Amino acid sequence: MLEVVRIPVLNDNYVWLLHDDASKETVVVDPAVAGPVLEAAQQRGWTISQIWNTHWHGDHVSGNAAIRAATGCTITGPAAEAEKIGTLDRMVREGDSVRIGAHRAAVLAVPAHTAGHVAYHLADDHMIFVGDTLFAMGCGRLFEGTAAQMFANMQRLAELPDDTIVYCAHEYTQSNGRFALTVEPDNAALHARMAQVDAARLRGEATVPTSIGQERATNIFMRARDVAQLAERRAAKDAA
Repeated sequence: MLEVVRIPVLNDNYVWLLHDDASKETVVVDPAVAGPVLEAAQQRGWTISQIWNTHWHGDHVSGNAAIRAATGCTITGPAAEAEKIGTLDRMVREGDSVRIGAHRAAVLAVPAHTAGHVAYHLADDHMIFVGDTLFAMGCGRLFEGTAAQMFANMQRLAELPDDTIVYCAHEYTQSNGRFALTVEPDNAALHARMAQVDAARLRGEATVPTSIGQERATNIFMRARDVAQLAERRAAKDAA
């Protein structure tokens, strides 16, 4: 079994530590900063051996160099963004795979938030690390891509098994859900989920990871019927 630890950093970022006890390997996914990540690993007696980056934004890669300097780890990230991530040791693209111990993660190309964004899907472990492509009840802004690309991403991710655990990189759930209710006010599953989210946030608790099943029921971007509807919803959310 893989153990996953959520590390809250900055204002609303999550860095993920992924540990395989059999091999003693530890992977960091999208380190925005180094200090809290190194501390979390040290507290558990884990040695960081790899970093997996999903895209080039600073709040996902700024901890790379310091973590590598402290641990000698290998840094993997999207080949299409290698020029923007100067710390990469290995560049990956659609069809490639990465491993932690005996566990394999397929690299999925999910461009739209950034041009070369990737996700890491550990199918046998029912988990996926999606960076800023899919959020709990939301999706990433279209900074470098198109609504058509994001719609394709949503459709592709929706085809994963419902029990796939989704590890995204931000605590945006409450604001996403409030906006979603303005789009689908009659969605009973959405109302029920928002009651849980509001209660969790009142207690200061995180609301991610999420699951593909939850997103299929409550994510208005995954539920968009076509590209035009997703584009309309994304533009409205951006202006909200």
